[in-house]
Amino acid sequence: MNACEWLQKAERALASARLLLADGDSEGACNRSYYAMFESAQAALSISGRMIPDEACRTHNGLITLFSLHLVKPGLIAVELGRSLNRVQEIRLLADYTGDAIDLKQAADAVAQAECFVRGMQEYVAKLDGPESG
Repeated sequence: MNACEWLQKAERALASARLLLADGDSEGACNRSYYAMFESAQAALSISGRMIPDEACRTHNGLITLFSLHLVKPGLIAVELGRSLNRVQEIRLLADYTGDAIDLKQAADAVAQAECFVRGMQEYVAKLDGPESG
């Protein structure tokens, strides 16, 4: 997939997160928020020009590590966005695997963080790819 396709997928996940939140499904909203962030991070890495083997991005931790190493640490992406990705991943893990209750406030925060993150990755991709990346 190219950066534009990853961003389109991220937008669909973010739209789903908003709908799930509006419907009161906090766990589902957290899951889709995280995937919106994960997929937009994929977009940013794919267009970054860094030599990143595909297999390195196949795991969640692998992608997050590479995102931090290649984009956050060099200052290409704001540190706060990197932290946000980690925070929402933690909430998603709680929602998906522990059975712990996620309240609507946490879910709303995850959706808000995903909105900022996706917007940041769209701006990064547009800067590198030109206006047609949309």
